Amino acid sequence: MSGSSRKTVDPKSLSVLAAQIEALLFLASTPVPESELKAVFGLSGQEITSALRELEEHLASGHGLVLKVLAGGWLLETNPHFAEVMALFRDTTQRGRIKLSKAAVETLSVVAYNQPVTRSEVEDLRGVRCERVIETLLSHGLIRISGRKKASGSPLLYRTTGRFLEIFGLGAVADLPTLKELDELGADPEEAEAAGVTEIAEKDTDVGQTDAS
Repeated sequence: MSGSSRKTVDPKSLSVLAAQIEALLFLASTPVPESELKAVFGLSGQEITSALRELEEHLASGHGLVLKVLAGGWLLETNPHFAEVMALFRDTTQRGRIKLSKAAVETLSVVAYNQPVTRSEVEDLRGVRCERVIETLLSHGLIRISGRKKASGSPLLYRTTGRFLEIFGLGAVADLPTLKELDELGADPEEAEAAGVTEIAEKDTDVGQTDAS
């Protein structure tokens, strides 16, 4: 590590080395011993210790994180003075978690692979009524109404949302696994076909043209 790592970017801020150690400890999931920091930065133990003390004093001046020694290593933790708001945050995120029934997951799959799709089309594929399940998926923001189909009765069309992509780690609907990929993952081919998995490529073009939202 070059000598520039010990320079301070701003007189009021941390030295570059202390800031680098802060970033490294922020990413680490377990306590990091000083010997490991010495190996990473190629510096003496005295330099590492000095930078750690600098970081410790810096964080002790009213920051949201604190530096602690634990199990022979250094670890960044949230400031115990903010335990109440941390607990409130955990409670809020727990309430925000979505737990879907098997019926809801199946319905969501049908919508995802056949969108835009009407409720009756979903029910035809699943073989059961799914009005309440669709309401549940709408309430969780996983699907949305995207217009009406030009057919008798002008039924509502449904499609997945950005929240659906976010939760399932997808960049776009086109990133959904194909029937072959699902088969490789051990999914039931008959269930996958029932959800219209093989139709995703053809339907994807149709989606943008019928979206009324």
